[in-house]
Amino acid sequence: MNEEDEFGGSLEANGSVVFNSSAPNATNASSTRVSYINITLEMPIAYAVPLYGYVMPFLLIITIIANTLIVVVLSKRHMRTPTNVVLMAMALCDMFTVLIPAPWLIYMYSFGNHYKPLWPISLCYAWNVMHEVIPNMFHTASIWLTLALAVQRYIFVCHAPLARKFCTMPNVYKCLIYILVVAALHQSFRFFDLEYSTVDVLWNNRTTHVCKREHAHWVKVYVTENVYFVTYFMFRVLFVHLIPCVALVILNILLFRALKQAQQRREQLLSKKNQKNECKKLRDSNCTTLMLIVVVTVFLIVEIPLVVVTLLHILSSVFIEFLDYYVANTLILFTNFFIILSYPINFAIYCGMSRQFRETFKELFIRGAVSTRNGSSRYSLVNGPRTCTNETVL
Repeated sequence: MNEEDEFGGSLEANGSVVFNSSAPNATNASSTRVSYINITLEMPIAYAVPLYGYVMPFLLIITIIANTLIVVVLSKRHMRTPTNVVLMAMALCDMFTVLIPAPWLIYMYSFGNHYKPLWPISLCYAWNVMHEVIPNMFHTASIWLTLALAVQRYIFVCHAPLARKFCTMPNVYKCLIYILVVAALHQSFRFFDLEYSTVDVLWNNRTTHVCKREHAHWVKVYVTENVYFVTYFMFRVLFVHLIPCVALVILNILLFRALKQAQQRREQLLSKKNQKNECKKLRDSNCTTLMLIVVVTVFLIVEIPLVVVTLLHILSSVFIEFLDYYVANTLILFTNFFIILSYPINFAIYCGMSRQFRETFKELFIRGAVSTRNGSSRYSLVNGPRTCTNETVL
């Protein structure tokens, strides 16, 4: 069945339908264009169905299990440190980013309902909020948490005296609250920038309700659509994508340079018999720095393509239209998929690079595991005793 037959009218690229004169409740139906919700037109279905419909359910299960394990391990009392609190918040935000839209992805793509009219209005509103608004909010928070993690590690490694003053548990909780509040505020207007109403079209030779979608009155009259959306997307490009990614690249380079210097210092300490304890502390600190460099690098690999596509979308919308939006939507679909694919990787990184995470995980979930930890309350994810000199603090 082609798209023209489905709705009894010709479908436009922007999701509009030209109603047939037989459609009831449509004044001047032959010339009425209504923007309505049609998932088949909004997404490149040839790619969306296999990725979101078949692969995503398994990826969702893996992400929920992996991130839940991260939260359980890091929430243990002896693991509760400033850095681990940030890592735990990142795991929760990543999990909610994929968990909130999951029911809709399964309904639309796994069950093959993407071609059907979406109605009633409450479902249309829920689709927009759960598929776009709330996931963007949690993903934004996750990006800023990653930046906060890199900043605190840089302070700890390169400006240790400042870490004792600023990188404390009370400060990290304040930081988390600020990040979550600002992330929610920047998405708050998206809850109310669309209005929905019911219209009737012909679908499968019968009259069917669909959701008419248009920008809210306050957007069109008081702000104007161009100003509203350019402002929103420019904010996202600058403060959610571009600036954090550039800052993370710079911080990663600085941390890697500091890591090389620390390794040279450790080699010097190895030649001194009375410096074994200091050498061990430095080794543990280097392992932590390397682990966080890997976490940030994985984040950048999947985030930078999304930054590029979003920036091209802004330039094409504001200046001169040069972007093929089918190609752009396809690229965004794949970048979003790879971002979600990266969420369970952090669990593997922690298990592979953090001795203390592995030990705590074994004690919690592997029966008969023998603890090799000497006094668990003195240790944390950073592979060392909980002191001001080798603790990763924020």
